Amino acid sequence: MVLLGTINVIYNKAPSKSLMFKGKFEFNADFFISLMKPKAPPVVGVDISSSSVKMVELSSPGKGILRLERYCVEPVPYEAVVDGNIMNMEQVGDSVRRGWKRLGTRIKTLSMALPSAAVITKKIILDAGQSEDELEEQVEAEANQYIPFALEEVNLDFQLLGPDPDNPEQVEVMLAASRKEKVEDRVAVAESVGLKAVVMDIDSFAAQNAFEMMSAELPDGGKDQSIALIDVGASIMNINVLRDNQSVYMREQPFGGNQLTQEIMRVYGLSLQDADAAKRSGGLPDTYQAEVLAPFMDTLALEVVRALQFFFTSTQYSEVDHIYLSGGTASIPNLAEVVAERTQVNTLVANPFAGMEIAGRVKRSQLSIDSPSLVVACGLALRRFDA
Repeated sequence: MVLLGTINVIYNKAPSKSLMFKGKFEFNADFFISLMKPKAPPVVGVDISSSSVKMVELSSPGKGILRLERYCVEPVPYEAVVDGNIMNMEQVGDSVRRGWKRLGTRIKTLSMALPSAAVITKKIILDAGQSEDELEEQVEAEANQYIPFALEEVNLDFQLLGPDPDNPEQVEVMLAASRKEKVEDRVAVAESVGLKAVVMDIDSFAAQNAFEMMSAELPDGGKDQSIALIDVGASIMNINVLRDNQSVYMREQPFGGNQLTQEIMRVYGLSLQDADAAKRSGGLPDTYQAEVLAPFMDTLALEVVRALQFFFTSTQYSEVDHIYLSGGTASIPNLAEVVAERTQVNTLVANPFAGMEIAGRVKRSQLSIDSPSLVVACGLALRRFDA
């Protein structure tokens, strides 16, 4: 079996034995990373979405300090990536190549991510005291219950989380699986431009990893608080609710920035390309704010309310303490205020570089606009420091 997310790897064209990590582990955003592995190689975090390729390079000057060295956002042609699936390998490869050149780095090793919808994750309970081989055999047997594909068609990984809180004679194990072609597509894109994928993660867990850089700005660092990470992509809104940095709820809703682009097209008679360009750079009529943008923001806020209602009815929790908005749409001025008013929840725009040093080559004014869309890429770049 091929591992989804170990540092050393990661990807192997021939089937390989799945590793069982030793030691005690907390179930958090880092469960894919083995604490027994050597320090990760330098990596560039690469997030491939429906609208763009985002790249982030971080470094550590020392004493626990992190620094953003460089980043870039390179557009992806329309429908080259749809709902996280790479539909046109050549076009996406060209975007990755251009982005890497713009980045100006010498690092050729990448940390990449699969969309959450492409990965099946399941926490299972097994008997404690088994050998690694016995545990692996049992995990494979259990996997057949949760994976609607033949095991030879998937990349399967599993992680020992620790003793079952309700029964010390059992252990919790996290199972993760994805269709092989989902992993292979991203690896192939990297290889097509002379780069190498050495980490394959899940986008929601990469975002959760980046959240650790933002949580310091919350009261008590967010301890004992419910925090909703809401990523508004081009067509999908991803909701991940955390409690003490553990995910307690995930959901996707079909809503995103494309709705705003389509409304601009309809109201002003523009082509898709012209509407998207106008949305990003301005130049729209004075009526745009009132007749298009404000209604879109209100609709987005209502989608957030709807997402929270699903959370409340599906879990034991009845409130959310904070909301973080990420994705390119989150950079719309005053959007956080509109969402806060609708939800009555403290709402912040995600900035994964909070508390980091910023290299002089980085344009801070542009970074303030781009930061919300770089959360996943930043979380992937942070894998370099998981050792």
